[in-house]
Amino acid sequence: MATGEESTTCVSRIIKAPRRTIYQAFINPEALVSWLPPRGMKGHIYVFDAREGGTYRMSLTYVAPDHSTRGKTSEHTDVVQGRFGELIPDERIVQLAEFESQDPAFAGPMTITWTLADVTGGTEVTILCENVPKGISTEDHETGLNSTLDNLAAFTE
Repeated sequence: MATGEESTTCVSRIIKAPRRTIYQAFINPEALVSWLPPRGMKGHIYVFDAREGGTYRMSLTYVAPDHSTRGKTSEHTDVVQGRFGELIPDERIVQLAEFESQDPAFAGPMTITWTLADVTGGTEVTILCENVPKGISTEDHETGLNSTLDNLAAFTE
């Protein structure tokens, strides 16, 4: 459902690792669940089929009971279902992700594009999120995505 209020978030970071290492960290579910959750959250993967058209379902749960942001699915948890639209090894991953939520502010599919580009000193990893649900503030989204990139750097460098 188009509300006219969709937004876009884009963050990037240079990671001192080759594109192949970063891509492999993304398509391996055990690796992914260890670095994807932003600071203060832990992840769990229920379904993960890393191929074009393949689906995934995962949850991100706040570790501390006194977190400042309420989860999208429940007080402490975000559950997301997604589909891989494009997987170009070592270059790009495109996902269509949707939160399980009763709150219409978190409804609708969000397109997430991860781009990996060679740069001096490593790989520039860019995350572009399009049609971000209106319930997610730009500031919170950028903070979470940057935390994920920090985790990815720590995992791969």
